[in-house]
Amino acid sequence: MFLSKFRSVTRVFHPWLYSSRHTHNASSSSTTTSGRHVHNKNTSYKPDYDVCIVGGGIVGLATAQELIWRYPTLKFAVIEKEKELASHQSGHNSGVIHAGIYYTPGSLKARLCVEGLHLTYLYCDKFNIPYKKAGKLIVATNAVEAQRLNELYERGLKNNVPDLQLVGPDQIRDIEPHCRGLKAIHSPHTGIVDWGLVARHYGKHFQDYGGDIFTEFNVQNFKLSSDQTGSGSIASKKSVTIVGSNGQSLKCQNVVTCGGLFSDRLAQLSGCNSEPRIVPFRGDYLVLKKEKRHLVKGNIYPVPDPRFPFLGVHFTPRMDGSVWLGPNAVLALKREGYNLFDFSLKDTLDAVSFSGLRKLALKHLVFGMKEFYKGVVTSAQVQQLQRFVPEIKPEDVERGPAGVRAQALDRDGNLVDDFVFDEGAGELADRILHVRNAPSPAATSSLAIAKMIADKIQRKFLLEKL
Repeated sequence: MFLSKFRSVTRVFHPWLYSSRHTHNASSSSTTTSGRHVHNKNTSYKPDYDVCIVGGGIVGLATAQELIWRYPTLKFAVIEKEKELASHQSGHNSGVIHAGIYYTPGSLKARLCVEGLHLTYLYCDKFNIPYKKAGKLIVATNAVEAQRLNELYERGLKNNVPDLQLVGPDQIRDIEPHCRGLKAIHSPHTGIVDWGLVARHYGKHFQDYGGDIFTEFNVQNFKLSSDQTGSGSIASKKSVTIVGSNGQSLKCQNVVTCGGLFSDRLAQLSGCNSEPRIVPFRGDYLVLKKEKRHLVKGNIYPVPDPRFPFLGVHFTPRMDGSVWLGPNAVLALKREGYNLFDFSLKDTLDAVSFSGLRKLALKHLVFGMKEFYKGVVTSAQVQQLQRFVPEIKPEDVERGPAGVRAQALDRDGNLVDDFVFDEGAGELADRILHVRNAPSPAATSSLAIAKMIADKIQRKFLLEKL
């Protein structure tokens, strides 16, 4: 019901929902990046572009896809430092399609998440990307949490989250037979999907419409040049040269960076302030053993505690049938450090020398120590999970994967919870837009975020539909 209503609203914004032009057969809907528009670090092909998007994660790829659909006569490229797209946050997350319950009513995050939820399902249906509406319970286990849950429910209603319900103990057991709680919010439209697959699908569509993807291109600098470049109405005698670490270079009229874990460093290359600083937090998951997967059917989440900066452990079914439990949240000693002992001296010094991290750590010292302990001692994390599913025992779980979150912090130790855009300094300021913070749930919101970024790009760079 809610999807049919949403289609009438989105028709004018997303012609791909209705146009057969965007439909691909089985052979053309492959999500690999090895097509004719992909170039590796050894390429000698160096064309000029109207816009280059730096960052091959889900936000960068969604933005590239949106731009090439809006401006099919302009030339676009995506630059990614890894060999494959969606190698980091986009491919190392819980895979949840969020409904938009938690966020402040009227905020950009609330609007984009709810819009992104609808657009994600429409997109997946259009292009046959598998997903499941696994549903979600946010469970209160005591009276204090029950009061917070009521407030959270009202917030979800104000955010127009579809079909929310407050349910009691009996209904909790009907939805999740092995879960126990006093009260819960049931969100039937919360789902699961492989976000790495979705991101690569964005990249495939971008390629199919003539966009180029350059992998293994680690950006080291942006330089203003005076060569004639560009196409159409935005041709100019000045351009930006993007310089890579292996001697690569590309010239373009305008640059958009969606750098995720390295968004602050990319911004600094063009003269931006060092803040907000990206501080990496690793989340370690446990995994239910196969014979115990029946204990969890859908997503089971705790009621957020406003005293703490992170959500807490939860239960997440996956598209492959596995069930992830967690995560904790600890400082990662490397920005792309998915293992406990991964270490980068530069990344560690960058984090611990930042006053914002020190203030955050002092403010939440006990919480941080508990999170670290849970990451080392499996039984401690299981104890938290038993509040919701008492049958789970330490022997029922094993260590699972980890993800690293690009957490933006200000100098006072506050989590930056809104979008941050930056434009560089000097002559480059007119030609570069940095997306410095696209906060969680960025994957769910990616198509809606892409629309917002594309609107901002159009105003800043004066792009025209030719």
